[in-house]
Amino acid sequence: MVFDFLRRSGGDSAPEQKASATGPVVAYHSSGRVAWSPRDTVSLTRTGFSGNPVGFRSVKLIAEAAAALPLVLQDHSQRYDTHPLLSLIRQPNAAQGRAELMEALFGQLLLSGNGYVEAVFGEGVVPLELHVLRSDRMSVVPGADGWPVAYEYAVGGKKHRFDMSAGAAPICHIKSFHPQDDHYGFSPMQAAAMAVDVHNAASRWSKALLDNAARPSGALVYRGAEGQGSMSEDQYDRLVTEMESYHQGARNAGRPMLLEGGLDWKPMGFSPSDMEFQQTKEAAAREIALAFGVPPMLLGIQGDATYANYQEANRAFYRLTVLPLATRVAAALSDWLTRFTGEMVELKPDLDQVPALAAERDAQWARVSGAEFLTDAEKRSLLGLPPVVDDA
Repeated sequence: MVFDFLRRSGGDSAPEQKASATGPVVAYHSSGRVAWSPRDTVSLTRTGFSGNPVGFRSVKLIAEAAAALPLVLQDHSQRYDTHPLLSLIRQPNAAQGRAELMEALFGQLLLSGNGYVEAVFGEGVVPLELHVLRSDRMSVVPGADGWPVAYEYAVGGKKHRFDMSAGAAPICHIKSFHPQDDHYGFSPMQAAAMAVDVHNAASRWSKALLDNAARPSGALVYRGAEGQGSMSEDQYDRLVTEMESYHQGARNAGRPMLLEGGLDWKPMGFSPSDMEFQQTKEAAAREIALAFGVPPMLLGIQGDATYANYQEANRAFYRLTVLPLATRVAAALSDWLTRFTGEMVELKPDLDQVPALAAERDAQWARVSGAEFLTDAEKRSLLGLPPVVDDA
């Protein structure tokens, strides 16, 4: 036959075995090493937000608090009650209000380190709608000088390109500081990833303990006839089957065990490492809260005595976490939106309407008002208010 050379050379030859030359090396390299979860945005969101109560509550607490802050629009001479930009912020699109849009934006920043806002234009200069885009679907297209020339949004196997080089920029990219990346931000969820893995592993360990009747394991000791300490294969298989069927799982909790044939049950108590297990879980929860800047007291985590009471912890939460984030985002949106109108206006949080800072604000007002050496214009400037416009 023409194709006889394709046949095997001999019937008694060993079959060909194909294996990677690096297989043993990879297996040896990964043996006994700690398995961490992936660090991409989708995986971190799934494990740290959707699958972890501490991460979920931390993100929700910051996003909801920052989104609820009232915003004011002012320039060097006055504070506006009505303005096209204020109307756009209050009703950014048909499906969302200001709180929903801002909460989504803050949530994206906390989970991925990046927030993207799309402007939809009509016939006028001011955008008609604002939309928050998912950061895991967006990618930056850098130019020759390193600055972004476009953004690509991928969904459903399709990509939409936002051109940033011609006319008004349709995308506002707000990112957290990243020391090793020029185009993407660093999220608190990435810093808390190790603590999230430890906390999730601790929760799985607790669940496994509950499934095993909420008690530590023990040992079955076999003492056969004439001092023999080994069981036959049939006896061993039968014992394993009975243990799995009748004495494991929460539904079998408390069921008495019938031992025969020289079997003896030796219960094992909790080891010192098991006794410290709950402390490890609480330490991981505190590390997650620390990465997000949330006082553990606000999350109900025991063992934290940094603040004397809940009120002080709540005030520190607003002063150190919520206000810096909200101020930075409001400044970025203000700078982006004013490029369309050309006005020198500023969008910022209204500190006078934050209940958590009422005590500090009252003390500041009293201190500034009592300073007789200051003029009224200087006092208003210190309080962050625009000067009074003289109608005359």
